[in-house]
Amino acid sequence: MTRVRYKVAEAARLAGVSSSTLRLWETQGLVVPDRTVTGHRYYGESDIARLQRVSFLRSERGLNPAAIREALEAEALADGGLPAAAEASTMQVGRKLRSLRHANGKTLEQVSADIGIAPSVLSTLERTSQGVSIAVLHNLADYFGTTVSSLSGEDEPQVRALVRAGEWRAWPRTTSGVTVQLLAEGRNQMDCHRFVLAPGASSEGAYEHDGEEFVHVLSGRVEFVLEAEEFYDLMPGDSLYFESRKRHAWTNRHDGETVLLWINTPPTF
Repeated sequence: MTRVRYKVAEAARLAGVSSSTLRLWETQGLVVPDRTVTGHRYYGESDIARLQRVSFLRSERGLNPAAIREALEAEALADGGLPAAAEASTMQVGRKLRSLRHANGKTLEQVSADIGIAPSVLSTLERTSQGVSIAVLHNLADYFGTTVSSLSGEDEPQVRALVRAGEWRAWPRTTSGVTVQLLAEGRNQMDCHRFVLAPGASSEGAYEHDGEEFVHVLSGRVEFVLEAEEFYDLMPGDSLYFESRKRHAWTNRHDGETVLLWINTPPTF
């Protein structure tokens, strides 16, 4: 079956809004259309249905963009779709990166060449929010002037002041074998994370950013390499404190999971 594609003007007409409104909704993350190889937007049938629902919630309910996103996620859950957290985990990072790329007027090929990855890898990341290392994800965030934490939705306001054991929200799983859980929520002066690394999981490259970092090993064993010349083999109970401007890479050297308490300040990761 041939997939129907609608251009901006056609999609706007079907949604009952102007083309400029569609572009505004894109910057607000309400819809992220696909693009042709020449950079032109196009919308599929599911995009049109979403646009029509956004239009209704905006005009008839008077909801703001954040409330519209919450309403759409709640409706997806009620219809048997992915819950909000699961949808965010599978789509959020890719959508944000694609919106940032479009806002900067960059093609897949341009960004890929600048970062040093294949266009197919970036395309997969934008579509699925998966398939890249922590180092590549950090380099992409830095390229667009943001942070991995922000791409993952960590800086969105949360109402929980207390986070109970086992109730940690998790970052989207962009990197195989790496789970990042939030120990503190909201816009804070520190990124407080619980990293769970599968056997052999690593950053797959070194990266750097502003700030300072503290890592404490709760279980397992992890190797840190700073500036390609400082090697640290950390065991349970060990801690490491370093300047984030030192290029750092890490690898789980345990034959099981390694669990880390990891704090960045200020929140630049």
